[in-house]
Amino acid sequence: MTKRKVVVGMSGGVDSSVAAHLLHEAGYEVIGITMQIWPEDAPREESGGCCGLTAVDDARRVCQQLGIPHYTLNFRDEFNKYVIDYFIDEYQRGRTPNPCIACNRFVKWESLLTKALQLGADYIATGHYARILFDQETGRYLLKKAATSTKDQTYALYNLTQEQLARTLMPLGDYTKEEVRRIAAAIGLNVANKPDSQEICFIPDRDYGRFIEEHASSTSGPGNFVDRQGRILGQHKGIIHYTVGQRKGLGLAVGKPVYVLEIRPESNEVVVGTDEEVYQQTVYADQLNFIPFDRLATKQAVTAKIRYNHDPAPATVMMVDDNTLRCDFTEPQRAITPGQALVLYDGDLVVGGGSIIKGA
Repeated sequence: MTKRKVVVGMSGGVDSSVAAHLLHEAGYEVIGITMQIWPEDAPREESGGCCGLTAVDDARRVCQQLGIPHYTLNFRDEFNKYVIDYFIDEYQRGRTPNPCIACNRFVKWESLLTKALQLGADYIATGHYARILFDQETGRYLLKKAATSTKDQTYALYNLTQEQLARTLMPLGDYTKEEVRRIAAAIGLNVANKPDSQEICFIPDRDYGRFIEEHASSTSGPGNFVDRQGRILGQHKGIIHYTVGQRKGLGLAVGKPVYVLEIRPESNEVVVGTDEEVYQQTVYADQLNFIPFDRLATKQAVTAKIRYNHDPAPATVMMVDDNTLRCDFTEPQRAITPGQALVLYDGDLVVGGGSIIKGA
């Protein structure tokens, strides 16, 4: 019987390394691929994140240890188009994007899966902590939270399509991080204790404003801080430097703490107010993707997340029109941020999600 072939996206970290090992042990023909997204002349210190320069070296060594082939493929054009250009454009529109979600959907899945199929692979696999199931009754693939909620990564995977889920293996979904590190140590992988990447991989210093100013053709300049009544409170240094809920770095002296409530690119204004005003109870979202079904037909009770590290909160969702979803939380939520993802859950199952338009 011919072995099933799987391409594993190798980041050089412990998770994708152990994923490759588990699949190899399970009898798959495993090929390791690292996505090269950095310019050839990038300095070695710009190697943070999952696809940095040192990732290639670490992934290659792991594949040698596992006895599987390793290739490095150039995905720079796709990464620039779907991640960096998107990131810059969203900030210039007064929104706060999640580039990892765009990278997952369009680079790690769409582009990598296309390459994998060209190589004759049956599947791609990653080191994400999530589970994929097949529902025999509906004939649809389902996405389920990882066994350990502390490492669950489904928030960043909500927009995967049925075609992508059908071709994806996630062998770490039933493991804890500690178990994964123990497996890596037991088989002698030198990445067993490698730290997880925490920042956006292409901005390791987390200075988003500087990055956008350096890479955008133009940016909007200084404008006014205003309150809800339109009173001018001071001058900001450009809307790309702010996000909803932000307090630090505003440079305002108004006698009390103030927070960013809204960013208005059309008037180049940043609206600020009290902490209480940062809370809202309703979210509108578009660019929707549903997993157990094609579309949301009726009002549904869910739990919902409005950012990666947000605890899912009870809510009710319904469609406003063919393209827009309304989510009403039971309790007000802090800093509902346009551009971030709204992700919906039914217990451990991912219902779907979309891009936040606004809070209300």
